[in-house]
Amino acid sequence: MNVRSICLAGVMTLTACSVGPSYRRPASDVPDSFRAQQETASVQSLADLPWWDVYQDKVLQQLLQTALAQNRDVKIAVARVAEARAQVGVNRIAQLPQVDLAFSAQRGRVFQPGSYVTGGLFNGAADVSFEVDLWQRLASLSDAARAGLLATEYARSSVQISLISDVAAAYFNLLALDQQFGIIERTIVSRERFFQLTQSRFRQGAAAGLDVSRAEASLAATRAGLFDLQRQIEQAENQLQILLGQNPAPVTRPHLDLQALPVPREIPAGLPSALLERRPDVRQAEFNLVAATANVRAAKAALFPTISLTGNYGSESVELSKLFSGPTRIWSFGLNLLQPLINAQRNGYQVDAAQARQEQWILQYQSTVAQAFREVSDALAARRSYAGFLRAQEQQVGALRTASFRVLRRYEVGYSSYFEVIDADSSLLAAELQLVQAYRNNLISLVQLYKALGGGWEQAAFSPVASPPARQP
Repeated sequence: MNVRSICLAGVMTLTACSVGPSYRRPASDVPDSFRAQQETASVQSLADLPWWDVYQDKVLQQLLQTALAQNRDVKIAVARVAEARAQVGVNRIAQLPQVDLAFSAQRGRVFQPGSYVTGGLFNGAADVSFEVDLWQRLASLSDAARAGLLATEYARSSVQISLISDVAAAYFNLLALDQQFGIIERTIVSRERFFQLTQSRFRQGAAAGLDVSRAEASLAATRAGLFDLQRQIEQAENQLQILLGQNPAPVTRPHLDLQALPVPREIPAGLPSALLERRPDVRQAEFNLVAATANVRAAKAALFPTISLTGNYGSESVELSKLFSGPTRIWSFGLNLLQPLINAQRNGYQVDAAQARQEQWILQYQSTVAQAFREVSDALAARRSYAGFLRAQEQQVGALRTASFRVLRRYEVGYSSYFEVIDADSSLLAAELQLVQAYRNNLISLVQLYKALGGGWEQAAFSPVASPPARQP
């Protein structure tokens, strides 16, 4: 039996043996329901809705489409996915036979039996090598690369979820600033009229000069607030344009009150157990753990001998013209066995390091799961709290508007003092501004809940742009 037959027979009898741990999802303390969840837990969830059903404003939908297509963070995440996909290809090719073509030309003086000879030597050959993955080292590295690819894809989905949330929150904040700007403009008009009324009463001797000065100061303070709001509006526009992947610039938008925005009907949060499958950051942490587990197997496999099959076939001649003709054929075939000795201790440390990284990812996964439950519970608490605050604030504004109207009428006929008018007007302005913030916070609590539940990425995760479907008229 020749050498080739012996090697092939040896390879046929080898059985691949994987060493090291297999992946198992870590145990997590999954509650039966979210804290602050008022409705009975059900399979239906707000996160099942696509983002264009949650955010039904047409302008916001267009902004979200632009952001998903142009945002730089999303493009970076897409590039990382491409890098991870290429790494999967690198590790897959490492499991295949490696074939190299080589040509060499040399000239020199060498000693042959009896004399020195000066001349040339030409060589052309194909070299083939194949590592027998007996301990599944290469397969484990390939598994780690595939898990890393999935982790980067879920990381991209997390970026897209955050982007959808950030754009919606920035848009609602911008509309709230616009609405507050309009309130202050109306207040300036009313305070200008009150200032003129106070001047008229002063000329008639029915008001003191101090009242005129205070009315003028109150008017100036309100105008100063307008300039501050203008600054906030421009900065909010700049923030939104950056999210859209554009340079700072004005944002075209309708001038409407926040309470006029369409919102989806109240839908339950869903089952906590479904959160582990729906949240992309949880899935990302899990696949990072899968990759770390595979790397532990690869590190342990490196402690065992490496078996490689090698082969060489080509031609060698002292004349280039006869390199591929005549009796110039050369070949070789063999089996290499490499057992690390000096580096054995270093490989042992590599195993320890891989196991430590695996333990880190176990804790990271558990921490991500706990954080996901916390974010949903926080969002539910905020949703409930802001809804109650909004109702109370609406009642306060209604009462203060009535009180301001009455005290101004009383002041005009001399039954109320200047200070009562200013106090009522200032209280009304503060309450109206706070009411707008209440509307804003109520909308943003919906944004936070949708994000915390992991909603929206199924429609946007694997395409640069997620366009809303055409609606039937």
